[in-house]
Amino acid sequence: MKRFLARQAVQLVVGLSGAALAAIALSAIASPHQRNLPGFLAALGTRLVEISHGDFGKSAITGAPVLSDAAAHLPPTLALIGSGAAIALAVGLPLGLLFAFGSIRKVTAPFLQILTATPVFCAGLGLAWAAASFLHWPVSINGFGRGENELLLAVPPIAMVGLAGAAAVQLALRQAAAKSSGEAFRPALKRLGLGAMEIEVLYVLPQILGGLLARAGDIALSLVSAAVVAEWVFHRQGAADLFVKSVALADWTMAAVILFVFAALTILATFAGRIAGYVLAREAVA
Repeated sequence: MKRFLARQAVQLVVGLSGAALAAIALSAIASPHQRNLPGFLAALGTRLVEISHGDFGKSAITGAPVLSDAAAHLPPTLALIGSGAAIALAVGLPLGLLFAFGSIRKVTAPFLQILTATPVFCAGLGLAWAAASFLHWPVSINGFGRGENELLLAVPPIAMVGLAGAAAVQLALRQAAAKSSGEAFRPALKRLGLGAMEIEVLYVLPQILGGLLARAGDIALSLVSAAVVAEWVFHRQGAADLFVKSVALADWTMAAVILFVFAALTILATFAGRIAGYVLAREAVA
């Protein structure tokens, strides 16, 4: 246990350090002196010194400190990701358990392939079109997502993020179930006097849930990626939308900060999920 925790802690530190270095390198692109490799390395060193003194730079678009701008836009994105995660679990868990059975998986395989092959951007456009055409939700000259009822207009982007996360959840659950079914523990447990239902509930289910938690980083990455597309498609003013605009307008300092936040969320989810999955699997074995 201690060795596993130490290994995960090292991976966490290395991952966050790598994400920070990548973000600093991205922000160094904004320097006017980085026209060649020596100039870029000099700009990178300058940025390291500035950040070590607490100066994270200013936005090239607004002129405000990037930390204040990013902090102002982050809550709507976190709310979108959190709401989408709830939908992802509510939809993905039953689907994953259902598709774990071989007979059902054979029948639904074409449907699953169509869903997984559909780009998130196209799915978002389809949701926007359906909401505007059939539900008559308002669309202004600035695009979908403007109106008095903000709660109603938040449904399509949340649904888009939730469905993308549900696809990742059911895939992780099916992979965990397939791995658990290949382990030769059932005959031994039956010889100890355990029934089939007891084996499934007391041992198999925790193994599957542990495998799902171990893939929390992949699920978090799906949610964050979908949030970036959803905010752009539905014109939601969050950190993900700000990241796209920063890249389009070459505001690399702002893009670097948001990129680090998104990378840190994914890395922390991976760390927490692996530890929780490991503990759950160990308790099942015990």
